[in-house]
Amino acid sequence: MSFGIPFFPQEASSEAGQIDALFYTLVAFSILLGLALSGLVVGYAVKYRIGSKADRTGKRSRSLPLEMSWTVASLVIAFVFFGWGATLFVRRDHPPADALEIIALGKQWMWEFRQPGGQREINELHVPIGKPVVVSLASQDVIHSFYVPAFRIKQDAVPGRTTHIWFIATEPGRYHLFCAQYCGTQHSQMGGWVTVMAPEQYAAWLNSQSEGETLAASGEKLFRALGCSGCHGASSKVRAPSLEDIFGRPVALDNQQTVIADERYLRDSILNPKKEIAAGYEPVMPSFDGLIDEGELQMLLAYLKSLSRLPKAGAKP
Repeated sequence: MSFGIPFFPQEASSEAGQIDALFYTLVAFSILLGLALSGLVVGYAVKYRIGSKADRTGKRSRSLPLEMSWTVASLVIAFVFFGWGATLFVRRDHPPADALEIIALGKQWMWEFRQPGGQREINELHVPIGKPVVVSLASQDVIHSFYVPAFRIKQDAVPGRTTHIWFIATEPGRYHLFCAQYCGTQHSQMGGWVTVMAPEQYAAWLNSQSEGETLAASGEKLFRALGCSGCHGASSKVRAPSLEDIFGRPVALDNQQTVIADERYLRDSILNPKKEIAAGYEPVMPSFDGLIDEGELQMLLAYLKSLSRLPKAGAKP
């Protein structure tokens, strides 16, 4: 009898079963180990109780095979659990290249999502069943945490950087979405729902929404409004690096080093352009730190990524 308490949460993603298997195996091993040690404690307490005739001379006896056995067994068990957990951890950072990318912005105290077609959602996220989905997370103010218990996924949204989490929903329905990081006075109210739909229902839902601009299209307009095209455009008189196909490509710096133009590099180049200066160019770009907010920065990053021919979802965050 569970008394209405869900001891075994619903599994609604492709990774949930594997994560649960590791968790319950660790719990079972901990229980067995605890029972074995408790048995030894109780056994020795009974054996050496007051008045027993147990030998108390303190004679030492050692068994090298026994000591080697439990040492090697402990090492093997530790590596098994480490390898199992590491495999799941590495896989969570490598989404499929064809994954659907959804942009998420955490702010006090709500979640704002943007579908690839530009449809906006507040504290609601609609996704198709059986399709890999990457959620690209950013925060406008403090650390938030994107947490869907039924999917067994949790990822912090950290100010000043972009983080990613991906999943494949396997069961249709509505699942609670929480912020799992204390983020201020109304933290407990920062939540929502993830609605998993059949692909045809998801497509119908998208068509029923007022389709807005894609994040990349909004980013292109902002790129021009901020005057960035005046320096980075093809007809510009100012000599600045070309941004065509830059995302995911190596960039040579003036300090003889080479970096990959990932989201971290692009973000730093906008907010702190003198941090890593491209080789052959003068450090004349102004900083936009404080001039644009996190939402606008997401737009610019989406636009710059759209200029690349590399697969977006499969790129290393």
